[in-house]
Amino acid sequence: MRYAVSLPLSLIVTLAIASGAQERKDIHPFDGTWDTILSCTNNSGAYGYSDRFRSEIKEGMLHGEHGTKGQPGWLEINGKIKLDGDMELYANGLVGAAAYAVGRIPAGTEYGYHIEGRFIDDEGKGKRVEGRPCEVTFARVRTKDKD
Repeated sequence: MRYAVSLPLSLIVTLAIASGAQERKDIHPFDGTWDTILSCTNNSGAYGYSDRFRSEIKEGMLHGEHGTKGQPGWLEINGKIKLDGDMELYANGLVGAAAYAVGRIPAGTEYGYHIEGRFIDDEGKGKRVEGRPCEVTFARVRTKDKD
């Protein structure tokens, strides 16, 4: 009789542990708010620039935006941050001023490129894949409640 009572209890404990493990697996380690700095060097006659803005990662998906959507100078970065920290991002935007664009293309012209890199702990670093050299850095924003 004692064996019959402990079997269901052990089954309940096993299921509870498995359920908790599943819940923890669904929590993405990089979710949260990130300070983002995108910097591009002088290149091919175009001036360099640096933009700072906030990005959010939710359920492993990053979204960051700088400027006013649809207006010259707008930039958006979207993509996936894998559980191991690898990033697969895509930046797209509208040229702000011709002097800062390779080929001096007019303000308002659309552009886009991929960013590859990695997040580790509370920081991330990536590089532009196509076109001029650009780097993006991410630093986790800590709230006083979490510190």
